[in-house]
Amino acid sequence: MTNAPFVSADAIRAMFSGAMSDMYKSEVPQYAALSELVADINREALAKDPELAMRLKQAGDLDRLGVERHGAIRVGTPEELSTIRRLFAVMGMAPVGYYDLSTAGVPVHSTAFRPVGDEALRRNPFRIFASLLRLDLIDDSELRREAAAILARRNIFTLRCLELLAMFEGRGGLDEAQAREFASEAVATFRWRNEATVPAEVYYNLRKAHPLIADVVCFKGPHINHLTLQALDIDAVQLAMSTRNMNPKAIIEGPPRRKRAILLRQTSFKALPEPIVLKGADGSIEAGAHSARFGEVEQRGVALTAKGRALYDHLLAAANDSVRAASEGSNGAAYAEELRRQFEAFPDDETALRDEELAFFRYSPTADGLRHAGAPSLPREMAGLVQAGYVRIDPIIYEDFLPVSAAGIFQSNLGDAGQRNFAAGANREAFEAALGIAVLDELELYAEAEARSRAASFKALGLDAEPERQGATGQ
Repeated sequence: MTNAPFVSADAIRAMFSGAMSDMYKSEVPQYAALSELVADINREALAKDPELAMRLKQAGDLDRLGVERHGAIRVGTPEELSTIRRLFAVMGMAPVGYYDLSTAGVPVHSTAFRPVGDEALRRNPFRIFASLLRLDLIDDSELRREAAAILARRNIFTLRCLELLAMFEGRGGLDEAQAREFASEAVATFRWRNEATVPAEVYYNLRKAHPLIADVVCFKGPHINHLTLQALDIDAVQLAMSTRNMNPKAIIEGPPRRKRAILLRQTSFKALPEPIVLKGADGSIEAGAHSARFGEVEQRGVALTAKGRALYDHLLAAANDSVRAASEGSNGAAYAEELRRQFEAFPDDETALRDEELAFFRYSPTADGLRHAGAPSLPREMAGLVQAGYVRIDPIIYEDFLPVSAAGIFQSNLGDAGQRNFAAGANREAFEAALGIAVLDELELYAEAEARSRAASFKALGLDAEPERQGATGQ
């Protein structure tokens, strides 16, 4: 038995995300090109805004600009989801949030596996948006039974991956060599394989029911369907994709461009048609095409409180009610203008966001504050400490997802055939039963992070515990 020390979950997560990036760039050359494009735009943005460059450097984010922020997978059975949860636990990633995409025409419900601690997020914030197929949403009962039988016959994990997973759970960790092997075996789970595991007729029947159903059911494993780069100017990326013939989706999902970014904005180039191999009824080989994989870009802002999210959801719904964005982008400019107009009602400066308890912030004592630590003249409330310059505030960055935006990305990459309406709604209990544990509440995580920073600031300044505030920011 090895006596080598265990490798940290953060290090294993970095190994995994790095290997995933290398694999996806080799499998999807246009994603590699997108990576270069985003890097160029980020360099331009930093050159134009030295203050932004300094903020990113102070936060430790400058060296991580080129590191992917998330990927997405789709699994077919509760057993697959449960093992996926165990696999990501090795990397320090917990399921956060429940997302029902069925109401937006996508037959899945989802969670995000991600690190939850402040330090873990600083070291490597990589996340996986994992969706579970909802076979109950297939109308055709015979097709539903056939899809379930196909999924029941497959095993998406390598034997060695499962052995290393059991080793981790039995011993509580992996040494360096084991961790690197585990990362490699885990990445193999999400590799693209172009041979369909079903006859051509079954593939086309499932694709007719919904393209995403065919994507999940008809292949050996849950191939990664996209990785996501971080952009400092997502509008510039959207324009550049158009000029370089990368076929971007029609609109940027999420809130409009603002001085103080909120939540999450996303765009992508549309999924590329890729050759696949299908078997005919007589055993012959047929050539086909399948579109599932794309490249995504995101720009993240401050996390919103429940009050802020309610306002965001209200304004987004009002914009959609007024101008419904067409899937082919014909009214993209009109939708963008209506979105901008509606969001004029959302405060666009940090003071208002904080004072109105619309967003979460991290508090830390300044050098001047520490020099005055313990002084009787120090204000006893946070507002006074901030105003006096003894405490600084920084936005807590949103680490999660927006169900409407996720559905918009998925739909744009499924084409018109992916537009469906499903009567069923959320089923969080069934999802958590499949997962094996309850998902964490993202608003509670942000509220706890803010509360920790406030308490730490008071302690560092030699003050008693902060007086209880009226209302809770996260409520």
